[in-house]
Amino acid sequence: MPRASRTGPPRPLTVAPADREAMARHRARRRRARGETATAWAFISPSVLVILGLSVVPVIWSLLLSFRADDLVTPGRWVGLDNYRALSKDPGFRKAVENTLTYAGIFVPVSLAGGLALALALNRRIRFVGVYRTLVFIPFVVSAAAQGVLFSFIFDPQFGAANSVLHKLGVSPQGFLTDPGQSLYVLLMISLWSGVGFCVVVFLAALQDVPAELVESARLDGANRLQVLRYVTLPTLAPVTAFLVLWQLITALQVFDLVYVTTKGGPLGSTTVIVYFVWEQAFRTFTAGYGAAAAYVLAVALLLAGTAVTLYRRHRERTTGAAGTPGLRGAEGVAR
Repeated sequence: MPRASRTGPPRPLTVAPADREAMARHRARRRRARGETATAWAFISPSVLVILGLSVVPVIWSLLLSFRADDLVTPGRWVGLDNYRALSKDPGFRKAVENTLTYAGIFVPVSLAGGLALALALNRRIRFVGVYRTLVFIPFVVSAAAQGVLFSFIFDPQFGAANSVLHKLGVSPQGFLTDPGQSLYVLLMISLWSGVGFCVVVFLAALQDVPAELVESARLDGANRLQVLRYVTLPTLAPVTAFLVLWQLITALQVFDLVYVTTKGGPLGSTTVIVYFVWEQAFRTFTAGYGAAAAYVLAVALLLAGTAVTLYRRHRERTTGAAGTPGLRGAEGVAR
């Protein structure tokens, strides 16, 4: 006869002691992680609020402002792309763009070339080299406002030291910052006086990482100093050079404080750059929407410049990674 099946309530599932301990540790880790996350947010929330309040919100607000006719006092109105259309026909804005491009086109290559030359000269074991490096870098840490005040006295057309020196040399007095044909180039000289120091420091740091054995190998193979510089040093400095190009370009396109302290955009608009044009439209003529549109034209230019430099650097890295180190190939070619 078949056996009678056992019936009754199911037996409860039991968890092994080891599993209970693992689950307890897991819950403890989750509680600890939640506590650490809450503590971290408590510490960084002030910074997040500052970033949102001083960066993200103003960016969005100024973008909306660029599509409005607004003086920041009376209620504005939506005008769409009218501000941008007006910019394309504004001779003052075109002059500001020309001045900015001229300034950047001279400042960036000259500051890089001067910085590299000084860095190569100071990357040697000479007496008082630390003093020389400090003296080169000091102008960079001086604020642009202080530089403007200092050089306004030096280049004063009547009582400045520059015209006094020229007079002793038999040269007629110059207008400098008051001459429409000279003012922008005088500002460039002041900017280079301070801007070259940053390039020197960055290039000096990069020169310390140039492989000494590679330089020594090139010299043993018969390469002279110029060939070592061209085929070994410069290819090694390529990433740093790309960074400095982008940094100096942004610095040049955003110049404002030096112009504000020295020339106020004059004479005859010869030193009006884009950022000063934006400030003038927003806070002098109270056409804030128009100024915001000009600011976003500059922002797009900066974005395009940064993208171009980044793409070029990535292209060089891919080319170098695929074909080998260009400096090594160049050094080998010199040796042959």
